[in-house]
Amino acid sequence: MVQMAPMPFGEPSTDPFLPYRVNVFVDNSETQGPPIIVETNPSYHNLFGVVEKKPIVGGYVTDFTLIKAGSISRANSGYLVLHDRDVLANTGVWEALQRVIKNRELRIEEPAAFFGWVPPQGLRPEPIPTDTKVIMIGDPYLYRTLATMDPDFRETFKVKADFDFQIDRSPENIVAFACFIGDYCRRERLRHFDASGVARIIEQCARVVEDQDKLSTRFSDVADLLIESDYWAGKDKAALVSAKHVERAIVEKTFRLNLIEERLQELIADGIILVDIDESVVGQVNGLAVYQMGDFSFGKPSRITAKTFIGRGGIVNIERESKLSGKTHDKGVLILSGYIGAKYAQERQLSLSASICFEQSYDGVDGDSASSTELYATLSSLSGVPIKQGLAVTGSVNQNGEIQAIGGINYKIEGFYDACRLKGITGNQGVLMPKSNLRNLMLRPDVVEAVKDGKFHIYAVSSIDEGMEVLTGVAAGERNSAGHYQEGSINDLVEKKLRQFSEQLRQFAPTTNSTEAATSRSE
Repeated sequence: MVQMAPMPFGEPSTDPFLPYRVNVFVDNSETQGPPIIVETNPSYHNLFGVVEKKPIVGGYVTDFTLIKAGSISRANSGYLVLHDRDVLANTGVWEALQRVIKNRELRIEEPAAFFGWVPPQGLRPEPIPTDTKVIMIGDPYLYRTLATMDPDFRETFKVKADFDFQIDRSPENIVAFACFIGDYCRRERLRHFDASGVARIIEQCARVVEDQDKLSTRFSDVADLLIESDYWAGKDKAALVSAKHVERAIVEKTFRLNLIEERLQELIADGIILVDIDESVVGQVNGLAVYQMGDFSFGKPSRITAKTFIGRGGIVNIERESKLSGKTHDKGVLILSGYIGAKYAQERQLSLSASICFEQSYDGVDGDSASSTELYATLSSLSGVPIKQGLAVTGSVNQNGEIQAIGGINYKIEGFYDACRLKGITGNQGVLMPKSNLRNLMLRPDVVEAVKDGKFHIYAVSSIDEGMEVLTGVAAGERNSAGHYQEGSINDLVEKKLRQFSEQLRQFAPTTNSTEAATSRSE
């Protein structure tokens, strides 16, 4: 075995021509137009440059040939593209970058010198005049945070451009989308898509943004779907990718992500999570919630109950009292008091105590999309009219009783449909949704088919009165010229119950006052 002699460790250079050599700092001779540099690793040295050193026995040596350019120097008189999170992740880079932009000059120095420490003695190149335009790419939340916390941020980055993640579903954009699909398949050597396959891709892009009139522009997700669809077309030995292959790719991706959803569906099917999908019950409604797991979302029905009784405690949110309620949900419950008071307590004091609860909820509740559901349950409890349990409800409400749009409408409808499918489809089940959410309907093909066959129903309502009529089958009732509601209507029964509460509470009041007065005299 031959052993190599050890190399000398960092001997000082003895080149007599070193002072006459040339260090090509930046070479843009072959660049056409202004240079455009995309820095994917904006560390201090990669961005601003570095004076490299050679190790010798006992220390380091350097010379001018070891001065290396950074991205700012290579992009001088051109454009430098950075990602904000990468810049902020490197210590000292953000402050140094702002100084370069503000002073229009670059100093190549050790990071220790930038922070005021004393670095080892070395070369200190003269400042380099810099005319580099910096383009920072990032999310709007981080931009707003920097604009609020950093006083120099707006002066440094004066031009902001917002890029939308969705476009109009116009004929021109549909053609452009089809061209993108064809071009991507050609570049990546995938099977091309037939008309049905392209249509299914476009439909899925509309579903992603939950809008029939918009398309998603997250092309990385579209590309993933194209690749997976091509795979299943290959399994099918098809020459072109069709709609069934795209649907198979969507189903398989859902299967990889929906473990928690499957477990919850099993609990509903086994009766551990209580969800009624038949008969009618007073003061009980099926609400709809969305679980967001980052890369996957799904809907789940939740039983909401309301109990009303004599008192002046108002509406008590059990979730809030147990510290399981978010701010938006608390606001939704408070709106119920405003609606009931304005509608039924114009001539007498509102004497009502009520408790509202999300049954079997242990992880907290937020959002106001269940406020209309809670109001339906309260009105049912007051009127004594049962609510059809085959219907689930979503939608927020304002103090005027108008049903307002909410998010996640497709996941909510599909979640209740899945629960009905597991427990048995009767043909009388369905979902009440805000009328203003109609354009957001982009349901799964199996749900659409069930609606077409009359096995599942979707009701779009715009007011509480309209929703109560659907849920109970009883007219809501309108006030006549005398100021009274139609006899036997929901509003009439609620008003009579509240009047009864008020009279009974007034009967208790004199007894209580006289007892307190007697106690005071005896003292």
